[in-house]
Amino acid sequence: MNGATPAGRVALTFDAEHPDRPTSTGAAERLLELLDRLAVPASFFVQGRWAEAYPATARRIAQAGHAVGSHSFYHARMALLSDVGLDVDVGEAERVLREIVGVDPRPWFRCPFGEGEDDVRVLAALDRLGYANVGWDVMAEDWDPRRTPEQVEADVTAGAAAHGDGAVVLLHAWPDRTLAAVPGIVLRLRDAGANLVRIDALDRLPTTGPRWLA
Repeated sequence: MNGATPAGRVALTFDAEHPDRPTSTGAAERLLELLDRLAVPASFFVQGRWAEAYPATARRIAQAGHAVGSHSFYHARMALLSDVGLDVDVGEAERVLREIVGVDPRPWFRCPFGEGEDDVRVLAALDRLGYANVGWDVMAEDWDPRRTPEQVEADVTAGAAAHGDGAVVLLHAWPDRTLAAVPGIVLRLRDAGANLVRIDALDRLPTTGPRWLA
């Protein structure tokens, strides 16, 4: 990032969910170890069903001091759920995060795949339940197995520099390429003058983000 504008505050956010593509075991645990070694505060949007499957890892996210938001229970496209389905899905995720992780995820919610983030019915349901959708400013498509760690690193650092202060970065807790890219991301952002923060340290949060098919 030589010559790049200092990025100001940057929030690295990770969706902690069941992977839908091949990955090695223990990726989320290794990511948490890495963030601890690098002294990086991050924000995790945790899927309820994932937290049930990996309770120790889910608890460790909060114990490490990272911010925790909800990523729904089933990781379904929210706009496809009925009104009752929305209430059940969001409510079950909240129950699990309270009981297992020990935190109240409100007011932070991230719609799986970004689907529903501009749907009036979904947003009204989230608001009624005490949530607001959190989107992203920078996306590196780290879920795509064709991407390399170097590409993920380059896209995150360039995107954060282009956005400037307050950039919210979308990453995932399970891809091996993300784990490999994080040290370079952190080094290059800090070299560019960025202050890595949790989402609650930002003045504003994006409500939408670029979508993808997955």
